[in-house]
Amino acid sequence: MTGIETGAFGAVALLILMVAVLVSVLYLIPVRVWIAAFASGAYVGLFTLIGMRLRRVPPGTIVTARISAVKAGLDISVNDLEAHYLAGGNVVNVVNALISADKANIAMPFKRAAAIDLAGRDVLAAVKMSVIPKVIETPRIAAVAKDGIQLIAVSRVTVRTNIDRLVGGAGEETIIARVGEGMVSTIGSSASHKNVLENPDHISKHVLAAGLDAGTAYEILSIDIADVDVGENIGAKLQIDQANADKQIAQAKAEERRAMAVALEQEMRARVVEAEAEVPRAMAEAFRQGNLGIMDYYRMKNVQADTTMREAIAEGGPEPPPSPKR
Repeated sequence: MTGIETGAFGAVALLILMVAVLVSVLYLIPVRVWIAAFASGAYVGLFTLIGMRLRRVPPGTIVTARISAVKAGLDISVNDLEAHYLAGGNVVNVVNALISADKANIAMPFKRAAAIDLAGRDVLAAVKMSVIPKVIETPRIAAVAKDGIQLIAVSRVTVRTNIDRLVGGAGEETIIARVGEGMVSTIGSSASHKNVLENPDHISKHVLAAGLDAGTAYEILSIDIADVDVGENIGAKLQIDQANADKQIAQAKAEERRAMAVALEQEMRARVVEAEAEVPRAMAEAFRQGNLGIMDYYRMKNVQADTTMREAIAEGGPEPPPSPKR
């Protein structure tokens, strides 16, 4: 290899090395982001941006969020934004929520907003719900008044977010369950279903006064009864079912008594048959001992024949055979 070729090869290698170094520098130092931060009045140092690259934090996301905060008049440090990102939070969403809360005169420090975001709640939606309340419609809830008539009611609950209880507070499911329980209790304590139909606001007032939003992430503003329908006559249905059950119990007891009577009758008949079977044996014993004569025997047979004839005539059956002659 000649000297010229060696020099050309060295120049190409140097050029490649310089390009690689330039690319690495441009990657580590996001110049465009640095210029945007400087021009917006939210200055971030070059070494800070380089540190973000090394910590695998996107400088564009952090700088964009800081620019939005500074333009809105909020002082949020880069370290707080970076720490929230590394914790798995949504930096842009938190900053937008802080801006919305500041414009709505809602006190919300950065730590609380970050805690709400890390808890899995949408902090921006929570702030919007604090400004614009949300209406939650309960499912159809059935309850029975004291007169036995079933009522099916639907209510609309107007709530707004309680920022102080957003972390650790119960959600919408708890609100719906508590309102439903209050509606069932109020309808069940009414003397007549007509009272509920005449004054449906009595339900909302009673439920609202129970403080159902305690321990939840919401504050109940109002409870409005949207619809009340009359259902089945549960009281009458229960009485009919009870009467049928009592009837079946009485029939079962009567059948038990009848079966016992039949069994007793059969037992008595068996005893009679058993006693009649002893008569010939007793007569034979009387003949042997001389206590019964032949004429006594014929008289007894005549009496039996007359008795059998009378029974046959009374029942309308065939005439019995003639009695033996004396």
